[in-house]
Amino acid sequence: MNTTNKYLACEHKMIFALLMISAGMMGGYTYTVRGGVFCNAQTANVVLMSIAFGQGRFSDGIYFLIPIFAYMFGAFISEALPSPVKKLGFLRWDTYLVIFETFILFIIGFIPQSAPHQITQVIINFIASMQYNTFRRAEGVPMATTFCTNHIRQVGVAAAKVLRKKDREALLRGLTHLGMICCFFAGGTAVAVISNYIPEKSIWLAVIPMLIVLAKLVYADTKSEHDLLGCTPEGH
Repeated sequence: MNTTNKYLACEHKMIFALLMISAGMMGGYTYTVRGGVFCNAQTANVVLMSIAFGQGRFSDGIYFLIPIFAYMFGAFISEALPSPVKKLGFLRWDTYLVIFETFILFIIGFIPQSAPHQITQVIINFIASMQYNTFRRAEGVPMATTFCTNHIRQVGVAAAKVLRKKDREALLRGLTHLGMICCFFAGGTAVAVISNYIPEKSIWLAVIPMLIVLAKLVYADTKSEHDLLGCTPEGH
C-alpha cells in the first residue's frame, strides 16, 4: 500500500515540496526585488534590532518590531482559525490558507517598486508565518516549509547515522530533507532569473506551485477526503 494513503493530502511530501519551491521564490523575491531582506523567518530581524539598539540607533531598532509582530500575528491567526473553519465542513483550514496566500502573492505583483519595500516585506512576514505554523509534518516527518535551517541540520544528522549505523531509514529521511532544500534553492534561483525581466511581477512565479497545491487540496477536501475533514494533521 502506498504510504501516503496513511496521511492527509495536506501532509504529503509532494505538497511540502511545492510549498518549499514557492517559499524559495518568496525569499528570492524579497531579497532581489524588495529591499535585500529575507522575510520567511525572523532571526535576522531580531539580530538587526539588537545591533541597532546596541549602536544607539533606537528608531531604526524599533522598526523591526513591525515585521516581528506581523510574523507573530500570522502564527496567532493560523492557530485561532482552524477550529472555526472545521465547523463549516466544506474545506480544511490548510486549503483556505493556500487560497489566501495565492491571492496575496498575486496582489503583491501589482505593488510598484516605488512603494516602500516594507509593505511587501511585512505582508510576506505574515503569510510565511501562517504557512510555517500550518504545515508542520510531511508524512510524519517534522518539517518547515518556509526556510531551510532545520532541513540542513537534518541532512547532517542523517549522514552521521548512515555512516555510524548504516541506518536505511535515516538515509531516506536525509534524502527527503535534501530534496526540500533543492526545491527551495530551485525556487529562489528561478525568481532571481525572472526578476531581471519583470521585477515586481516575478512573484507571480510563486503562484504556480501554490495553484498546484490548491488543486490537490481542494480535490481532497471535496472528493477523496471529504469524510476526513474533521481529522487533524499530525503535529497540531
